[in-house]
Amino acid sequence: MFDDHSETLSSIFEESGKITKAQLDDAWAEHTEIGKAFTDVLEDAGYFVKDEILKLAANHLGVRFVGEIPETIDGSLIRLISAAQAHKYGIVPYDADADRIYFLTKDPFNFSINEELSFVLKRDVELSVANPALIDEIIVKYYGEENSSMDQILSEIEGLDLGGDDENSLSNSASQAPIIRFVDVVLQEAVKAKASDIHFEPFEGEFRIRYRIDGALYEMTPPPASLANSVTARVKVMSGLNIAERRIPQDGRIKTTVGGRPIDIRVSTLPTQFGESVVMRILDKGVVNLDLENLTMTDEIMDGIRSLVNRPNGIFIVTGPTGSGKTTTLYSALREVNTVDVKILTAEDPVEYEIEGIMQVQINHQVGLTFASALRSFLRQDPDTIMVGEIRDQETGSIAIQAALTGHVVLSTLHTNDAPGAVTRLVDMGLESFLIAASLEGVLGQRLLRRICRDCKVAYEPDQAVINMLQVDPLEIAEKQFYYGKGCSTCNKTGYKGRQGLFELMMINDPIRELITKKAPTLVLKQRAIENGMRTLRDDGLRCIFDGLTTIEEVLKYT
Repeated sequence: MFDDHSETLSSIFEESGKITKAQLDDAWAEHTEIGKAFTDVLEDAGYFVKDEILKLAANHLGVRFVGEIPETIDGSLIRLISAAQAHKYGIVPYDADADRIYFLTKDPFNFSINEELSFVLKRDVELSVANPALIDEIIVKYYGEENSSMDQILSEIEGLDLGGDDENSLSNSASQAPIIRFVDVVLQEAVKAKASDIHFEPFEGEFRIRYRIDGALYEMTPPPASLANSVTARVKVMSGLNIAERRIPQDGRIKTTVGGRPIDIRVSTLPTQFGESVVMRILDKGVVNLDLENLTMTDEIMDGIRSLVNRPNGIFIVTGPTGSGKTTTLYSALREVNTVDVKILTAEDPVEYEIEGIMQVQINHQVGLTFASALRSFLRQDPDTIMVGEIRDQETGSIAIQAALTGHVVLSTLHTNDAPGAVTRLVDMGLESFLIAASLEGVLGQRLLRRICRDCKVAYEPDQAVINMLQVDPLEIAEKQFYYGKGCSTCNKTGYKGRQGLFELMMINDPIRELITKKAPTLVLKQRAIENGMRTLRDDGLRCIFDGLTTIEEVLKYT
């Protein structure tokens, strides 16, 4: 939990005087390079022991540090919260007085826990810092294993009267404890598995729940079909949607805490033949590190992006299919210029991650707040850098060009197959080719593919037919090694764990501007960009194969 707040901790450690700025920078570099927890790096290097880190955090927050946790905790305290709440928030009550209840927490930086507990318990609450591993042991000791509750919940639900399909019945069933706990456990499992989406899908005779992990869908044990309406109603209540309205799609948002850390969830409902399909997009800030250094791109491409966002004006476009990480790349690029002397405005549909220091605007088509109207208003707000979620039409594109030509840096996305295709898409929208040539500075094409699981990675000799599909010179791969994942418990027998980005960056120089003005086809633009040094998505895929990061099949699938 602490490593979700590594930047805050870094400043706390520096103020302690026990470590120099240079040592902190070295530790931070190791943390970002190999993905090792920041506090673990500092402990292993001998700068701090675990209790020192916890005490520093407690002093900074002005709360208690509990070094020795009581062997037994009074049952009246334990009964104050349910097992689901203990696992959900990562907390356990250990003391109380006339004024307040004291909880041990795995994440003292998450202030929303305090507010939510105070509201639920109708008492003042104080969070205390303790070793997260010890808190986990106590939670299991007094509340049981988190996973053991799913069968128990389903057995409880079997005896419930879930009522009919009218609004009152749905409202009542959505507020019943087993239904609430069922949805909470589904969320906990999804967050633990680092799923990006949860799909609730009603069919004629079954109710399917699927998680999207590393871009692939996995089905969990299906609950009874009779739960579909109640579970959907519960999700709609949590996201502030109208449970009585089941004829039109609805969109909502949930802010909650899972496993002791804040989670933001986007909810989308869609009426189908057998009920409402619900998709929950999980935005977990603890998983997504919005930093260019962590986007698995080459130094050459990273330097190119930095130069583009630090230019005085111009348009930088990130392109790729839905779910290829475009928004994450744009956020990471914005963080490069998010300083006190730069005014940044964004128009997003929806706002995915809230970033301190950036003015973010949520698009609302119902009241006429479109990308175009937001962008037009931005120009009157004296910004330096503007991000537009997507250039969807000629009007938005025209204003983006106008903004770029009048001294602003504009970042946006497009849905095209590769970087050179972005130019053709803009021309097809009806934008003048000479204005595109004058304002466009660079286009990044990207894909996300699955990484081979480190725990079960093995070398192998692929079939010649598969190698032929890569269309590479046999001499180029003569000494190369190929890998795949055998499948293990770490990766759920899939052979893949985590994702890897593929990137191609087309920098716009004078020869390419000339081709754009002449409305040259995409293939001609691509050939010139390659001559100018652009590595294509396929080339970057080969790099990932030869570095043992991914498989031939993944690269062929996405390029």
